[in-house]
Amino acid sequence: MNFNDLNLFIHLAESKNFSKTAAQHYMSPSTLSRQIQRMEEELGQILLLRDNRQVSLTEAGETFLRFAQQNWQQWQQLKQSFTSAQQELSGELRLFCSVTAAYSHLPSLLEKFRAHYPKVEIQLTTGDPAMAVQLIQNQQVDLALAGRPANLPNNLIFHYIDDITLSLIAPRVACTATQLLQQTPTDWQKIPFILPVEGPARQRIDQWFRQKNVKHPTVYATVSGHEGIVSMVALGCGVAMLPDVVIKNSPLNSQISTLSLDIPVEPFDLGICAQKKCLNLPLIRAFWQMLG
Repeated sequence: MNFNDLNLFIHLAESKNFSKTAAQHYMSPSTLSRQIQRMEEELGQILLLRDNRQVSLTEAGETFLRFAQQNWQQWQQLKQSFTSAQQELSGELRLFCSVTAAYSHLPSLLEKFRAHYPKVEIQLTTGDPAMAVQLIQNQQVDLALAGRPANLPNNLIFHYIDDITLSLIAPRVACTATQLLQQTPTDWQKIPFILPVEGPARQRIDQWFRQKNVKHPTVYATVSGHEGIVSMVALGCGVAMLPDVVIKNSPLNSQISTLSLDIPVEPFDLGICAQKKCLNLPLIRAFWQMLG
């Protein structure tokens, strides 16, 4: 039995006519009769007395009618409260993330949020994830999907979403980097690296250099953002350490190779970042509560 069954019974108790109730609910009288019989079988009680001209309620039917009316009203009130909450939330929510995160992690978050708050307009900006904290601090965006910084400012809050692992990638074309990688042992000091300018990935790479005792790595270039680094590696400019999600989703991943490392690069946390004081704002609070 469901809420629609309750509504059918209420209407039939008021109309006392199978044909009228059936027509109102776009079904045949015989279909309506079978549904009422199913309800009676489920309850183990006769709810209606029928004759050729009218329908009347039994004592059990009167009791069930009060139950149906009460529960149908509460169901309608609950739906209305949800609808009102959704309708009240409108406006613009400014989000920031990397190009890769825009299709690797953000869609599932936005799909859930927009299902609850369809009137909220999402303004999405993509760019170097290392800019996320600064953009939040300057209130240029409301929320940012980015790696957790080594030192999270006290006025910011971070909600963990995923672990981001990193791998070393190398070009498949013959170049200086591939020649040096073929030597044993590998002289990491001489191999040209393409590095992100800053951010959690750069912090993990610098940490790996220290673990390998690479005090002065050969830096071919530093690049803002991660996606462009894959292109430079594919062209043979050098090697790079990048998040696996970037490597996997790059259109150039067939032109690079992933290398195994004796000392793996430590993963970093990916999450949503916002200013603590902004959690009092309805749109940001609604998004944050959705994260669970």
